[in-house]
Order: sequence, then C-alpha cells, then structure tokens
Amino acid sequence: MAIPNTVVIIDDESQIRKILSITLEAEDYKVIEASKGKDGIVAVANNHPQLVILDLGLPDKDGFSVLSEIRTWSSVPVIILSVRNSEEDIVKALDLGADDYITKPFNTSELLARIRANIRRNQQSDNEGSVINGNLKIDFVKRIVYKKNKELKLTNTEYLLLFMFFKNIDRVLTHNFLLKEVWGPTHAEDSQYLRVFIGQIRKKIEDDPSHPKYIVTDSGVGYRMLAVTS
Repeated sequence: MAIPNTVVIIDDESQIRKILSITLEAEDYKVIEASKGKDGIVAVANNHPQLVILDLGLPDKDGFSVLSEIRTWSSVPVIILSVRNSEEDIVKALDLGADDYITKPFNTSELLARIRANIRRNQQSDNEGSVINGNLKIDFVKRIVYKKNKELKLTNTEYLLLFMFFKNIDRVLTHNFLLKEVWGPTHAEDSQYLRVFIGQIRKKIEDDPSHPKYIVTDSGVGYRMLAVTS
C-alpha cells in the first residue's frame, strides 16, 4: 500500500534533487532521494511511495531500464523529468509505463499540478461506477456516455476509446497504447484508425471540434483527455 504524500526522486543532479525536495516539502510531501538507478529501485521497493520522479540519464542504469524494472512489480505513478525532449524518447517512456513526461528546465507549478493529477488518478477505484468530466459523464456499468445529461450515440469502438480516456484523465496515451488496447497488437502501427475515430468522437463530445477542450493532441506522441471543470 502506498504511503501518503511520499515521493521518491531518482536523479543524479544534486541541484535538481535539492530544488525538487524544497518544492515538494513546502507542499507537505515526504521526499526520498536517490542519485543512482539501483538505489532508486530499492527506495521505491522499500518505501512504497505515492509517486516517483525519474530522470533518464543516470550514472549506473538507463532510466528506461529503471522504469521497466519498477513496472514489473509496481503500478506507482512515474513522472519522467529529463533533458531529453525527442518524440522517440517521450513515446518510449510512455509505452514502457511512465504516467507523464516533463522536460528540463521545468516549471515547478506545472510539475506540482502534474504530481497532484497523477496521485489523484491513481487513487480512483478501478470499480468506480461513473466519472464526470465537465459536461461529460461516463457510466461504466451501463457503458453509456452522456453530454449535458443526454445520452450520446456511440459505436462500440468510440465507447472503448472514451473508456480509456476517462480512466486516464490528464495522462498522455500514446498511439501504440490506444491501438493495442482497442484494436489489438496487430494494429499497433495503424495510426490512421485513431485519427478517424478521434475526429468522430470530437464531433460528438466537443462544442467546437476544431478547438477541442476535452481530447487534445500531443503532437507525434498521442492524445490526452484534459480535466475540465465546466
């Protein structure tokens, strides 16, 4: 069971760890630091944190391998915080199980918002009967999506895609992840499928599909459902 308000930072830059620790401790988080990948894995295993902040450039183990190892036994939210900003690295990290990706230099307010969002999402029960986001509501039991309390007419594929988005609000879902989850592994490269269905879904859930406020595009990476207050 995760220990409330505990964050493990795995980063070899002492100055970054210091900035993160001061920022997080000011928000009443308990911070555990590790400068090496191996030590970070041990810290996560021993302390059961609510969230992990992981750098990719570590002195002993590549951050990708650290992430892969953690994912073999834990579903703790992991935010990648790295100077690497290529689409290839971002997609690879997300496909390996990272929950979010922030590039250095970073804005501390944005980082704190991402931390809160990931912890909040992870605390939601998988058996939750319904989720409301802005004017949208999904009923997981009845498999119905409502907009302003009116049932939307959706195909099975459209529902499955929205199901994935509602279960992962504020999280980037890569093209490969969505294609494998909805269409199966044989369609992992068929990104055209997604463009077509995302377009159809936007026409049904967005007030202005050309300027979406619910499902936005992370260019070259995938899509994200934003949390909407109204």
